Amino acid sequence: MPDKRDYYDVLGLKKGAGEDEIKKAYRTMARKYHPDLNPGDKAAEERMKEVNEAYEVLSDAEKKSRYDQFGHAGVDPNMAGGGGFPGGGFGGFGGGAVDIDLGDLFGSFFGGGGFGGGGGRSANPNAPRQGGDLEERVVISFEEAARGCTRKVEVNRVEPCDDCGGTGAAKGSSTKTCPECGGTGQKSVQQRTPFGVISSSKTCTKCNGRGKVIENPCAKCHGGGRVRKRTMIDIVIPPGIDNGQALRVGGEGNKGTNGGPAGDLIVGVSVRPHAVFERDGYDLWCDITVQFWQAALGDTLTVPTLEGGAELRLPAGTQPGTVLSLRGRGVPVLHGGSRKGDLYLRVQVETPAQLSAEQRHLVEQLRRGFPGTATAGPPKPPPEPPSDRGGFFRGKKR
Repeated sequence: MPDKRDYYDVLGLKKGAGEDEIKKAYRTMARKYHPDLNPGDKAAEERMKEVNEAYEVLSDAEKKSRYDQFGHAGVDPNMAGGGGFPGGGFGGFGGGAVDIDLGDLFGSFFGGGGFGGGGGRSANPNAPRQGGDLEERVVISFEEAARGCTRKVEVNRVEPCDDCGGTGAAKGSSTKTCPECGGTGQKSVQQRTPFGVISSSKTCTKCNGRGKVIENPCAKCHGGGRVRKRTMIDIVIPPGIDNGQALRVGGEGNKGTNGGPAGDLIVGVSVRPHAVFERDGYDLWCDITVQFWQAALGDTLTVPTLEGGAELRLPAGTQPGTVLSLRGRGVPVLHGGSRKGDLYLRVQVETPAQLSAEQRHLVEQLRRGFPGTATAGPPKPPPEPPSDRGGFFRGKKR
């Protein structure tokens, strides 16, 4: 039949292509030329007919064998046993109407993926749907993050309209059955293909699949049944939360539709830095500065904690950079009950910049009791610039 293109050419294949190649080529062509993806395009419709015809022959081992041997004559519908397409290629399989859902048909070819994300089958718009999540952010102090606190958060969320109760119809009126689809929300469409007449359902455009129309819409929500409303919500921030973490508050997001559950509220937490402490997980770090005589002789110090001052024994002979600790004086472990981290204090020894005559005399006497020559050792890194906060405590990082 000289008016027909070679079936392998139609699918963009070489002669003798295997089963997997044929199936893959058909999928590619179907995605490109299927009428559902090219509405009103007659050229695409004709090309899809040609693709279907080629696939029907080449996907059948017996027909493919005859076609490979004899070309179109081997599958001519006028020949006995031919596997052609009587009536111009759209009556096949006895010519009867076959009630097949388009999504099921494509699912058999494409692993259930379908086309347009729905496989020809639309989700029921009247089914319960969960509301979307919302995101907000709060800023709290270092101490509030450690101890826990409560914050009010204002959200602008979607809720059912108070005036119409979520129906979308004005007070005193109601919804009506859609005249286009008779309340089904779907319209049936039939299409003739080499597989027979395929019936598929399309969402009714007049009611958007709901099966009902609103003749007198609510003035407040304009028929949507939902409005945005500002609401204040109390957020309980647990002790031990850290900067950058988030809380999920169930059911405080956008309200659901058709009886569906509400979404959640996601609250991101920003924590302001502290003037003295630095946090490392659930541990706290702090620099303390002592006089050289305290480091040499030892002393009892009052050091800062998140709960206030606490006594700490400074051992005699403490060297600069020594780290002391107070167990359980750090940050509470998030959802960890009574567990807490520790507080680590790095000792800085201050050398007086100026001495009185009496102090100088005493230091001279002290010097006489120690070796007078410096000891050699590896070079030490240059000191960091002094903190501009001054005072007894320095906020230097580890």
